[in-house]
Amino acid sequence: MQADTMADQLLNTLWDLAGQAPDALEQLSFSNLAQQLPSQFQVGALASATIGAQALAAAEFWRLRSGRRQSVMLDQRHALAIFRSERYLLIDGKPPADPWSPIAGYYQAGDGRWLQLHTNFPHHRDGVLRVLQCAGNRTAVAAAIAGWQASELDARLAQEGMCAALIRSPDEWLAHPQAAAIAGLPLFEIERIADSVPELLRGSLQRPLSGVRVLDLSRVIAAPVAGRTLAQHGAEVLAIGAAHLPNIPTLVIDNGRGKRAAQLDLRNEAGRQRLRELIRDADIFLHAYRPGALAAHGFSSEELQALRPGLIEIRLSAYGHAGPWAERRGFDSLVQSATGIAWEEGQAASSDKPGKLPCQALDHATGYLAAFCAITALQRRAIEGGGWRARVSLAQTGRWLQSMPRLADGLQHADLSAAEVDQWRQTIPSSFGELSAIAPAEQMTETPPHFDLPPSALDAYEASWQQ
Repeated sequence: MQADTMADQLLNTLWDLAGQAPDALEQLSFSNLAQQLPSQFQVGALASATIGAQALAAAEFWRLRSGRRQSVMLDQRHALAIFRSERYLLIDGKPPADPWSPIAGYYQAGDGRWLQLHTNFPHHRDGVLRVLQCAGNRTAVAAAIAGWQASELDARLAQEGMCAALIRSPDEWLAHPQAAAIAGLPLFEIERIADSVPELLRGSLQRPLSGVRVLDLSRVIAAPVAGRTLAQHGAEVLAIGAAHLPNIPTLVIDNGRGKRAAQLDLRNEAGRQRLRELIRDADIFLHAYRPGALAAHGFSSEELQALRPGLIEIRLSAYGHAGPWAERRGFDSLVQSATGIAWEEGQAASSDKPGKLPCQALDHATGYLAAFCAITALQRRAIEGGGWRARVSLAQTGRWLQSMPRLADGLQHADLSAAEVDQWRQTIPSSFGELSAIAPAEQMTETPPHFDLPPSALDAYEASWQQ
């Protein structure tokens, strides 16, 4: 199978798995499918298919509401630009501070195996340094890790709740119990978990998701991208954070477009009660908490449905909801390391060190898949009623990417040029300054995606719905 047809094949897979009507596929057209970022993996096709699927689902939901069809067009190079949109953010013409911790990255342990540390949050950095018992610079960290066996340090850091990953080959990962657990799962699940009456939204038909209310309880990239995507189609997205939780400013800004941000502390009853009140009037509850974490605060799937019959819950995790790693902390790059992607990219580059994908492709793809699931569930709720739950994970998306044919000349593809990126920028005035960011990649003839609101400080709004 060639790269120029892979996007269509992947789109067909997503569309069929979601149970969407096949005749809608003719409304979507791709361009520039032969061009992707430097990688042996099918990152370009992954970007086109996942972005295209949610855009087409939005068009179909708007058709259900309005009775009118529209065409959707997607340029793969634009899709790749927004697949690493955080890289291109400018504030008053300048890039923001580098969000990566100075000690994050790959290290070689005493047995010659490689390990990756993810220390972008201060408490993760401090926890790693406590285990290593060393100073917080790369030289000291490298010397400390050289005194460990890689697998032992990986296990110890996981036990301490820190974020790291042993660099495994694909064969090593396939032999791991977690790989076996997710091998039994579909790429994503959209399941009816409660009964309720059908709900076809009333009110404005100006945009596909006009009138849809979304609670977005997430941070970093994947789930926030899902919330941002729902916002670009007209949903009212209320991003709920907490003052005590760390964040990465670049990601808050890039992924906060179209959202209102407010804070609640779910550790106290007042915060939990306010969230219950918001849930009662919500349509979608999006979160990336580890399995069981929200249930401990009284927000299990069953409790969510009791609060709001017909609610659509979207769960996003790192390693999947089944298996021994279901509660393990993880980020895109760590999943790449654990599952063999980083090993393969290093081998393809003839490097002694691990490699990596040219963007946080698992994050972005999973975010767009989550948005696709949310819109599909809205469609199902409108037709047949019911409360719904969708589950996606970075590892399941990674498994899908790994199942695709490799590109023999993939590393020779040209990276995005500044001139290319500039044509897809939009300027947004905000409280942070004048922002330059990548606009939504899809073009829709009747309901062009756009953001009604600039990103805001995390405590800029009250935790309430607009109307």
